[in-house]
Amino acid sequence: MAAASLVGACAVPPSADTEPKAHLPLARGWYDGQEVFYVTTDVSTPEVAKAKGANYAPRLADAVVSKAARATGQGSSLDKVYAVANFKQGSVFASAPEPMGAGNKSRAYSPLWQMVTVTWRPGQVARILRSQEEILEAVDKGALMLTETDVVLNCPIVHLGAKGGLPGVSIDRIPAR
Repeated sequence: MAAASLVGACAVPPSADTEPKAHLPLARGWYDGQEVFYVTTDVSTPEVAKAKGANYAPRLADAVVSKAARATGQGSSLDKVYAVANFKQGSVFASAPEPMGAGNKSRAYSPLWQMVTVTWRPGQVARILRSQEEILEAVDKGALMLTETDVVLNCPIVHLGAKGGLPGVSIDRIPAR
């Protein structure tokens, strides 16, 4: 009974083909060198929500933990998503569900992300960045600048490319890069 009430709160398990289906625009991003696909449903600022075609959800901003609170060990439900400002590429996620679905073992994964803006410094040759590690290495070499923002996004990763996706999730065609 308890499990049934938990399922009914927000999610419904995959069912027969008689149920309505939603077709959501997938975005292509990166995690640990692998291509991932995600949806952006909600954003804490109106400007970014409009740019992403998402709901403006101001309460998401309450999820940001101050640097002072983090220094005292206060945890957060947010992880980092890196958005490159001056080069066209998909976002880079700091974590992902592994494996997808109810068997996820990653305690780091959350669909809530704090946006970190990535900027290639002048004179650097921009390239596609595919992992948080690549980003941090480029920062250490002086090629990139990172700016932590207060923008929070709800972007669940729904497919891990070759590793598969959530039950019931399929990709009809791979979005153009």
